[in-house]
Amino acid sequence: MARKTFKFRLYPNRQQREKLTATLDVCRELYNAGLQERIEACKKRTPVRVFDQMNQLPDIKEIRPDVAGVFSQVLQDTLRRLDKTYKAFFGRVQRGQQAGFPRFKGGHRYASFTYPQSGF
Repeated sequence: MARKTFKFRLYPNRQQREKLTATLDVCRELYNAGLQERIEACKKRTPVRVFDQMNQLPDIKEIRPDVAGVFSQVLQDTLRRLDKTYKAFFGRVQRGQQAGFPRFKGGHRYASFTYPQSGF
């Protein structure tokens, strides 16, 4: 099955740029928090599934108003991205390939987010 992707160059004004930056910051923080949760669970030898992490999102949104301003599907896709990275790491380990553990993302290392369903 072929997937068609469109890329558009944005020229946002200041207010839009601030909103996009805030969304990226929330996604990066969620990615890092999810990675930290997985590392701690791995040390305790308890599994963490992506759906377990997604089920925590409503509680996080109640506590953090900046997270509540981001569409749920964007946040879910961030956790899916982390899950895909984690699975790829362990797949490389099992195949005996060189595998770098997933890294925490700094401000300039997390530069995209996705709207899986675009009804805009």
